[in-house]
Amino acid sequence: MKFKAFQVSEVAEKKFESSVIERNVADLPAGDVLIEVCFSSLNYKDALSAAGNRGVTREFPHTPGIDAAGIVVEDKSGTLAAGTEVIVTGFDLGMNTAGGFAEYIRVPSDWVVNCPDGLSLEESMVLGTAGLTAALCVDKLLQQGLQSTDGPVLVTGATGGVGILAVSLLAKLGYEVVASTGKADAHELLKESGAQSVIDRNELSEANSRPLLKEQWASAVDVVGGATLFNVIKALKRGGSVAACGLVQSPVFEASVLPFILRGVNLLGVDSVEIPLVKKSAMWSKLANEWRLEDASNISRQIGFGELQESLDAILKGSARGRLVLNPKA
Repeated sequence: MKFKAFQVSEVAEKKFESSVIERNVADLPAGDVLIEVCFSSLNYKDALSAAGNRGVTREFPHTPGIDAAGIVVEDKSGTLAAGTEVIVTGFDLGMNTAGGFAEYIRVPSDWVVNCPDGLSLEESMVLGTAGLTAALCVDKLLQQGLQSTDGPVLVTGATGGVGILAVSLLAKLGYEVVASTGKADAHELLKESGAQSVIDRNELSEANSRPLLKEQWASAVDVVGGATLFNVIKALKRGGSVAACGLVQSPVFEASVLPFILRGVNLLGVDSVEIPLVKKSAMWSKLANEWRLEDASNISRQIGFGELQESLDAILKGSARGRLVLNPKA
């Protein structure tokens, strides 16, 4: 059986080009579960892979796409019945295993979760890894005892996928959300998504030698890293926490123990890639039920293969807004 896939190839040393090709299902990597992909979503990691970043993808040609939602065609493990609607995010999908930017994928059965009742396949990819990560961040903050009466919660990198969904989720749960972005034209979008106020990222992104800053944030979700993360830590209220899940500015930051020992703040690492399947399933269930974002479709746009490379370029340049959902049959 043949199908269409988006493929990135190294046409010369360090020069990469993409095209939509025809593949055979028999050529897909080994795995228990063959899935017909109905939707995928676009992420920063996909943009890096499509640009030939060896830190994400080692071997080319390659099909990116770290997310996929679709219908089980067959499962050799016997775990999933044909016709079951499922979600695959994280693990090695789209990194070194052919990913969701295709009409079919084949993966191990222990990468797959059922799409929960109350959530359509398209809605699951409006969320995708970004929504799962945002939910995990919020869950960690709640585990630390965050209350809506504690004060404002900051979200950095707020126009990206994780950021804008974290804004929406925190607002739904009744928190006062402050969004940080460098995109002046996105302020209205962020306020429509639930942010009560928006600040310029430059207020947070410059290195500051002071060991502590004025207490401002009850907690925070940080997708930026670098100097921004440390400035957020230094401005947390006593006992506050920051859930860190990204490195857009830098994976490295200079730190001091003073905020931790003088204000008792917490730095919480969040991984959405290799966490146990039972945890992923629990988060998807929450996103389909009590944490359901009814208006998430308002910040998303569906595209086909024809717009895929252009959209990935926009993500890499930082000019994308909201969520982009790939329909491989559009």
